[in-house]
Amino acid sequence: MTDPKGFPLNAWYAAAWGHEIGRELTPRRICDKDVVLYRRTDGAVAALEDACWHRLLPLSLGHLKGDQVMCGYHGLVFDATGRCTFMPAQETINPSACVRAFPAVERYRLVWLWMGDPALADPDLVPDFHWNSDAPWVGEGGTFYSLKCNYRLVIDNLMDLTHETYVHAGSIGDDAITRSPFEVTHTDTCVTVERWMENIEPPPFWARNLGKPGHVDRWQIIRFEAPTVVAGDVGVALTGTGARQGDRSQGVNGFFLAAITPETATSCHYFWNFVRSWRTDDEELTKALNRAHVNDGKGVYDQDHDVLEAQQRAIDRQPRQPFYNLNIDAGALWAHRLIDGMMAKEGRDPAKSGPAKAAPAAGIAAE
Repeated sequence: MTDPKGFPLNAWYAAAWGHEIGRELTPRRICDKDVVLYRRTDGAVAALEDACWHRLLPLSLGHLKGDQVMCGYHGLVFDATGRCTFMPAQETINPSACVRAFPAVERYRLVWLWMGDPALADPDLVPDFHWNSDAPWVGEGGTFYSLKCNYRLVIDNLMDLTHETYVHAGSIGDDAITRSPFEVTHTDTCVTVERWMENIEPPPFWARNLGKPGHVDRWQIIRFEAPTVVAGDVGVALTGTGARQGDRSQGVNGFFLAAITPETATSCHYFWNFVRSWRTDDEELTKALNRAHVNDGKGVYDQDHDVLEAQQRAIDRQPRQPFYNLNIDAGALWAHRLIDGMMAKEGRDPAKSGPAKAAPAAGIAAE
């Protein structure tokens, strides 16, 4: 079994899109735990340990009996709290017969599970992901299930967008990203990386969606909320029309969204979306923007997928300690620090938390 110390457990993690969970048993592996999800007749989502108390057969191989799960091996039945309510060939039910139930909350179009101490599972702690569900933002979204890389590599990728210049050349990449300064700020739970590129030629993706000639001011304001949610405020507006001061009426504005859920030490589930605030009633544009991000290996996120899995394979073959860092890694390193702090509060060793122990970037003091 892989080392579970690589991720905080007292946290809400996205497990599925709400529309994926219905009246059937849906297995997932979350934080190195096998879980089975289903929707009860009252519409609420239940999540149980995916292993029968009796002989450990995955309960996901059984079937629903009302709001309860019947094991497909010997017919033991478990209710939504994990308590066994039926055993074959006996009337007395062993009082220890139960499986773990995980707190579940449905919010922002996603189902979130709490993998740690259930007494601490406060729904108010679900990360802010409102752009995924609330007006004026519109987007379809999708998931890379079992992306073959450590979840922190995805966070690193999203917190430093200079990679766009090289990985996404021809769409959203631009040399202006690497030339422009950025600012990193943080609180006890969030890290923000802000970059403005003023009076530049818009890259092809943004030029096409802006639909107006001329130079633009481009922004990338990336917000990380520990342990694994990233929301990037991105867009362009005609130069000098006040975007940096808050007036984006002469531009186009979107958010890239990521809820990243550890599966194992070397894999994760990546719930993604790109939402926009322009032409929000255009369903064809919604589908086209989704295809621009994931499209049979040719989309923007497909390119990230390939890089991240290749990076994990390289780490597995030649684990180098530590990673080397540049100034551009400052946002990612602060994100790591917040994750490590959550783990330390749980009494676990954050030194085993990532694919490689990171050295501090320039300008960031080591603790």
